[in-house]
Amino acid sequence: MGTIILVRHGENDWSKANKLAGRIPDIHLNETGHQQAHAVAQRLAALPVKAVYSSPITRCLETAAYIADTHGLTIQQVVALAEVDYGEWEGQKIKKLAKQPLWRAVQFFPSRAQFPKGEALRDVQLRTVQAIEEIAGRHEREVVVIVSHADLIRLALAHYLGIHIDTFQRIVISPGSASIIALHPEGMVRVLRMNDDGPLRPPPEREKKDKKDKKRSKKQKKHEDAPGGEPEATPGENTGIARATGAPDEEE
Repeated sequence: MGTIILVRHGENDWSKANKLAGRIPDIHLNETGHQQAHAVAQRLAALPVKAVYSSPITRCLETAAYIADTHGLTIQQVVALAEVDYGEWEGQKIKKLAKQPLWRAVQFFPSRAQFPKGEALRDVQLRTVQAIEEIAGRHEREVVVIVSHADLIRLALAHYLGIHIDTFQRIVISPGSASIIALHPEGMVRVLRMNDDGPLRPPPEREKKDKKDKKRSKKQKKHEDAPGGEPEATPGENTGIARATGAPDEEE
């Protein structure tokens, strides 16, 4: 049984700014992206990786280089693993795109979504799966790494999990993460791991709340330490307003 490790490229400044980089050339990993690429290479260092395949897009090649160097391998570029052709959406801000009618189809009915002058997501899923199957056929009993993009990896996982393409947006694939599938020559499929990007962290919303609470705590302590200072009451705190009105507590 062959083992396919699907790795998403590391962070770049376009993704950090919530802009659709697509196939725009020479978009490099930023500092965090390099750290993520190095980290995933280290997590895979103990595995008997026999080949490293990559999308020809710069950010993927830079990520793949860390993994290939760790195992003394060369990167094999595969055009079919390239980013989605977003057509006229390429280079635009996600916030702006989210206001367009097509956005709803992309999020909830991707089986019918096609980007203006670009690809249909159903075609992206087909080319991605075909590329993975061709690679798996060359490495029936080996471990190989494929470095690609979030949408391609999610579409591939949806296929191998046996879920409809219209639900693929429910799968999260983080920068520098590794997802693992095992493909048997006779057809058996096993999804062994998804979105492994290291130690578990709180969800983004909780992380933001923790930072705000920490900042508020420091401000309150500073006030208490000042001469004549008294603890500050947060809105609704110590006054019973939140409880008395039945207002919901802040989400945990």
